[in-house]
Amino acid sequence: MPDVSPDPDNPSRHISGFSNPTVKYLRSLREKKLRKRAGQFLAEGLRLLTDARECGHIPRTLVMAERRDPHPLLGALEMDVIAAGGEIITTTPDILAKITGKSNAQSVVGVFDEFGTPLSSLNRETAKIWLVAQDLRDPGNLGTMLRTGDAVGAGGLILIDDCADPFSAEAVRASMGAVFTQSVAQSRWEEFLSWLRSEPSQLVAASLRDAVPYRGAEYQAPCFVMVGNESQGLPETYEAECDLRVTMPMRGRADSLNAAVAGAVLAYEVLNTLER
Repeated sequence: MPDVSPDPDNPSRHISGFSNPTVKYLRSLREKKLRKRAGQFLAEGLRLLTDARECGHIPRTLVMAERRDPHPLLGALEMDVIAAGGEIITTTPDILAKITGKSNAQSVVGVFDEFGTPLSSLNRETAKIWLVAQDLRDPGNLGTMLRTGDAVGAGGLILIDDCADPFSAEAVRASMGAVFTQSVAQSRWEEFLSWLRSEPSQLVAASLRDAVPYRGAEYQAPCFVMVGNESQGLPETYEAECDLRVTMPMRGRADSLNAAVAGAVLAYEVLNTLER
């Protein structure tokens, strides 16, 4: 891995070659194995980077197209990156597309240090709703759950077992910035269950086993809304630990909703109930 640490005497530089070591490093952050080794990830677009900045997350490196429209939010972001000892890189739109893997790449990309919240550090009293995903494999679904959590004012998203990487480019993009606004914790099922039962909490999941209609169910705060794997759903033993199992009506030929969609529908029903 090349040394891409910023030079305090020269926080800005221009890159014009595809073979530049920094370009190769930034491209590598799209791959999970290399991203985890580096402990960094990419986020793209001024709106998303502004959300990150407002939540206290400043990019280590800011990569910008050499030809771009001026914007006051971008200027503020540049100043904060430099003040934090970061680096500003300008480059061509073609190289930005190479870095992001998108032909229509945004004009600005940030490199952030990965972060997370230990399960033991979560304070369940800070929110009425929390989202839980078990073995969720699609990064787009994971990003959508983060976005849903932000929308309903959830305390965060707890990832159980072998979920997709919340810092993959697809998940970050789908979250629309919520990866920076939501606490994200990762845990194995046994650890999560022990933590959950250490204080009063309600675990709720959509299910067909001894379930009640999701509308009118007796939700209680703090309520942990759990969804399972896209194709397998939740293991039966996990469902058995739920305090409440609910079912959603399916009026057409489909026998189930997308996992992230089901989580969103259920989260809003919980929110509606708890705010009455």
